Amino acid sequence: MMADSNRLTGADGLEHSSVPVPKYHLVKEAIQGYIADGSWAPETLIPSEPELCREFAVSRITVRRAIGDLAQEGKLRTVQGKGTFVASPKLQQQFVQRAFGFYEDMQRRGLLLTTEVLRQEMVPASFEVASHLGIQPREQVFLLVRLRSVAEEKILLSTTYLPAQLCPDLHLHDFSTGSLYTYLQERYGLSIARGKRTLEAVAAGQWEARQLEMALGSPLLRLDGVAYLANGKAFEYSQTLQRGDRARVAVEFIASQE
Repeated sequence: MMADSNRLTGADGLEHSSVPVPKYHLVKEAIQGYIADGSWAPETLIPSEPELCREFAVSRITVRRAIGDLAQEGKLRTVQGKGTFVASPKLQQQFVQRAFGFYEDMQRRGLLLTTEVLRQEMVPASFEVASHLGIQPREQVFLLVRLRSVAEEKILLSTTYLPAQLCPDLHLHDFSTGSLYTYLQERYGLSIARGKRTLEAVAAGQWEARQLEMALGSPLLRLDGVAYLANGKAFEYSQTLQRGDRARVAVEFIASQE
């Protein structure tokens, strides 16, 4: 199946940003859109590299990098002599967890947290982001990308999306200090009633490795989350990448009543 040119160049709206976006990232976003909307089902053989090059009007190097990143993230898998396939969903186990943000968690533990804001702006939602937030693709969302350090050691990268209609001037606030959740509560009255989180192991790509000052392919813990208001509406979709060599997950559980 082939995408139209708008699917590629507008997949996440980043071409409208003042920040340059690599072509491989746009190809990657488009492929993720096919997977997310079911166009490419699990175990489907995706088009060959030459076909993807023609579809997206990019070089073979660009296509290979996009496929390589998605393979490292476990979304695609390559079989020698057969091609590249959409990976089957990973096994998932349900956990119960308190709704602490990273800032609140570090503060409770008395650890020094510093934040560098890498991106902060309003952008059109990609298909993947829109599906998590329950909005239409290309609706405006607030994008916040932060590099978090603990005791001056770079620990994680967090990417957060919120519907612009819920917080229209959020991009004007300084998020280099303080808690996002606290500000959302105090400024807009938005509080987490419940949420869903998935945890998986991935390998660091070039951008993640550079930002976290680690070797390419190093292990990362990826935590994807969706937070919901009391009325059931999704108001935050987040992706967090944490150094695997500096992270350990603690899970609190309760007995099932079933």
